[in-house]
Amino acid sequence: MNTFGHLFRVTTFGESHGPAVGAVVDGVPPGIRLSTEDIARDLRRRRPGQSGIVTPRKESDEPEILSGVFEGVTTGTPIAIVVWNRGQRSSDYFPLRDVFRPGHADFTYEKKYGIRDWRGSGRASGRETVGRVAAGAVARRFLESYGIDVEAAVVRVGSVRAEKWVEGAADGNPVRTCDPSAAEAMIALIEKAREEKDSVGGIVEARARNVPAGLGDPVFGKLDGELARAVMSIGAVKGVEIGEGFGVVELKGSENNDPLSPDGFESNRAGGILGGISNGETVVLRAAVKPTSSIGRSQKTITRDGRPTEISIEGRHDPCICPRIVPVLEAMVSLVLADGLLRQRALRSRG
Repeated sequence: MNTFGHLFRVTTFGESHGPAVGAVVDGVPPGIRLSTEDIARDLRRRRPGQSGIVTPRKESDEPEILSGVFEGVTTGTPIAIVVWNRGQRSSDYFPLRDVFRPGHADFTYEKKYGIRDWRGSGRASGRETVGRVAAGAVARRFLESYGIDVEAAVVRVGSVRAEKWVEGAADGNPVRTCDPSAAEAMIALIEKAREEKDSVGGIVEARARNVPAGLGDPVFGKLDGELARAVMSIGAVKGVEIGEGFGVVELKGSENNDPLSPDGFESNRAGGILGGISNGETVVLRAAVKPTSSIGRSQKTITRDGRPTEISIEGRHDPCICPRIVPVLEAMVSLVLADGLLRQRALRSRG
């Protein structure tokens, strides 16, 4: 599926080495202030070539709003956003057209469709996330009217962990960690992986502040379920946890429960969600990001006709995807919350 959401709906389009990528956002209420710069700001944080620890592919990623905005505000009609691809080098992938790259979706796309776009993975490329980030910027403007703020940051690269969360610190360092004191060690680990023609994974955390209580629907529409589904749809993400997540297995009920007082919850191990419904606390989730699949080391694989071979992947690739996933994670969380707000508004306005 290429469409996401119920009332706040997003359809992304385009391939890594096609003419353009982008998104159509439908269900956006009218009257929300929105400019090209609002979208470009988040796209600049995602784009390649922004530091020495990400892919050097050069893309300006300048968005164009084709519809749905008039005189600086949304009209209530679909918002179409396009970003033209400028820095493709499809020739880099020509030697790989008949080989399945380990860790990539080459094999599974071929089995599902009987055809695949071998130029930079097509829709399976990380460049598909441009549309997500563009749509997320629209959702962010909508959330601002409710005072909701979504911030993500890298909290782990390989074995190096952030020890503290400093609000607003992520955009002040190349690895986009919330702990500036850990940035140097994280960068060193990424650079070491690059020198070894390898890659490294990590964990990115998102926090949504000022989310009102009541978002999410019981049973099959739970807010944590919707968030997990959205985050797991990001290509490099292999795991999601909410609040204490897998850490709850080491706790007793008396330790894991968040006590209530007349002033509110005294802790937030639930990550802002109880029974699938937001409880008014900060929504906290973490995404486990796999090491980049494209590496220069020799790897075993097979050709399209089943013959064994070995490949080493050259070209312009991130030794760690985490820094560039930060705005993507913010976008997906923002889209889920925007959709949840519209659904809750529709529910409580009845009668």
